[in-house]
Amino acid sequence: MAAGRIWSWPAAPEHRPLPTLWVEGYGRSLLDAEGPWGGFASASVDDWLAVLATAQPPEERDAPLGACHRTLVLAVLRGGLLDLLATGDEERVTAAVRAQIDALRAQMDTAPAGHADQRGG
Repeated sequence: MAAGRIWSWPAAPEHRPLPTLWVEGYGRSLLDAEGPWGGFASASVDDWLAVLATAQPPEERDAPLGACHRTLVLAVLRGGLLDLLATGDEERVTAAVRAQIDALRAQMDTAPAGHADQRGG
């Protein structure tokens, strides 16, 4: 899963200014849809879902649950990023993000195809 590789970049201390700016822009986009950051939050979600889609095999990416899987991974990455930026606790947050990514991977690998209730849908 590409999520682990993606996580390592914003989790690195030398990269924190950019994710901090991202959070500020995301928040401003939500507070003022007509302002200079208008549409940024929505575009950010679309952009990340597209990146995650490229990491999926075609049979998963093109299946109905593909978007669900991408959304779950994005939620884990975004939640971890917010926690990391708020606390600076890289070790704890990285362990939690990696544990959740591993759990999602195991869930996706073992659930029968087409069973949304068992595959995160």
